[in-house]
Amino acid sequence: MRQEHEHSTGLVRQARRPASFTPREDEILQLIWNGYQNRQIANRLNISVKTVEAHRATMMKKVRVHNTALLLTAAIKAGMIRVLREQ
Repeated sequence: MRQEHEHSTGLVRQARRPASFTPREDEILQLIWNGYQNRQIANRLNISVKTVEAHRATMMKKVRVHNTALLLTAAIKAGMIRVLREQ
């Protein structure tokens, strides 16, 4: 599903839905959501920190964002992360 957004120029651009992530990217995304840092993710998944960084960069490129906060926001909006609210 695409949504239209109006820019300050008056042009309307369609927002793209984030591309799907690989199972490993999904796993790393969930660990990021749970507060793990790159080194902790690498240790937990038995991969290098550079590999974690590469996965994170690929995910950000897929959703066209430049920081982790926006990556998580895009993932929540796309339904890739479930946010459980405390009652």
